[in-house]
Amino acid sequence: MTDILVYVPNSGKHAAEVLTLARSLGDVSAIAFDDAAASLAGEYGAAKVYRVEAPGADDYFVDPKATVLTDLARNANPDFFLLPSTDEGKALAARVAVALDNGLMTDVSGLDADGTASQDAFAGATILKSKSTKGFTLATVKSGSTEPTPAPGSPAVETVNAVVAEADQRVKIAQRVDEPAGDRPALAEARVVVSGGRGVGSAEDFALIERVADALGGAVGASRAATDAGYYPHKFQVGQTGTTVSPQLYLAAGISGAIQHRAGMQTSRVIVAVNKDADAPIFGMADFGVVGDLFQVLPQALEEIEKRK
Repeated sequence: MTDILVYVPNSGKHAAEVLTLARSLGDVSAIAFDDAAASLAGEYGAAKVYRVEAPGADDYFVDPKATVLTDLARNANPDFFLLPSTDEGKALAARVAVALDNGLMTDVSGLDADGTASQDAFAGATILKSKSTKGFTLATVKSGSTEPTPAPGSPAVETVNAVVAEADQRVKIAQRVDEPAGDRPALAEARVVVSGGRGVGSAEDFALIERVADALGGAVGASRAATDAGYYPHKFQVGQTGTTVSPQLYLAAGISGAIQHRAGMQTSRVIVAVNKDADAPIFGMADFGVVGDLFQVLPQALEEIEKRK
């Protein structure tokens, strides 16, 4: 049976997606640094959990965790080692690859049993097929690549005690600031995302985007053009240089559909576009499109949504 090693950073949807993909390839052994991650690993089918106790590891940049992951990978010698394609996941994977002189593939959207990876390029216009030629298949998995499917079980748990070495204390984290959660779901994990673009016209008019999102129980997103114009905070930007989303429903209002935006939402299950420009590129990937003024279309949609509640 194929042996899969998975780094589980937290209890989020992205980690659940990686575990689901890993489970389709073979027996999963998860690496967890806290109880929430260990619990998620069990919920999504891990046969074994390496529960790491490494006091002080979170006080420093990724180096302490990278050392633990490298040692576990060296000892386990898995067929696959998968991590979420986050800033942390990529930083960890790169360090493991260098330490083990191993190949590395990032942002994969699919994996075959023989280690062949699919990677999207140019906002999905091109699909690359890649395969590591050195070592095991080490890859970071793009968000939205797999629909997370639970497979609850009772994994064997092995405690791993680790000490933060002096060599891994080169970058100390001075401060962490937790953003207020708010009443809306997190953008990266929302099942519904309503995004506004340059066509919204102003920060004040983004209130309409928020009203539609709230009516649908979703999150608010924005294009890069909208955030650069100051219409909405940058942390809500959807796109290649922002957050990648993969909701059940993505509603794009006043967004032309630049390639960098499409790269961040193209895996959405259903895409609805509202734009007064009939030639806007967003219509080329939309499942449903409305050519019209968003300030006329969205209030009508909002009225119908409220009727059906």
